[in-house]
Amino acid sequence: MKIEHCLRSVKDPEIPSVSVMDLGMIEEINVSDDSIVHIKALPTFLGCPALEIIKKNMIDAVSAIDAVSDVNVEFIYHPPWTSDRVTDDGKEKLKQFGIAPPPEFDAQNHEWKVECPYCGSHYTTMENLFGPTACRSILYCKSCKNPFEAMKPISNLM
Repeated sequence: MKIEHCLRSVKDPEIPSVSVMDLGMIEEINVSDDSIVHIKALPTFLGCPALEIIKKNMIDAVSAIDAVSDVNVEFIYHPPWTSDRVTDDGKEKLKQFGIAPPPEFDAQNHEWKVECPYCGSHYTTMENLFGPTACRSILYCKSCKNPFEAMKPISNLM
């Protein structure tokens, strides 16, 4: 679909290697009979300061399609965005950018397992819950001795 292809070019301003599609922010795309595109998107965090930039970039990208007469973007809050919506491709792009993808929940041990984006080790520790943005934390890898950012474990398992 052309619209989804265009939305793959819309990057998160804070993580320019990952698109809104890879982050799983797009909940619904509808095209009306008069070629108006309606996009419902989920913010990764309620207070995300980049939402207006993301909205403008989505409108600009989809408006470039000749058959589109107008684009409306609405941020919705139900269902809430969870980090398990990040695609496999998105997880790889996060690692390439130096950010650990959303951690996996180990139900047997009742803990989150965070993989170091540099060496792949799970021998990591939380340094600071608060990272450069609301959706990231600062961690430290005890194997390769590198600090790194990680997506917070926002999930319906919490």
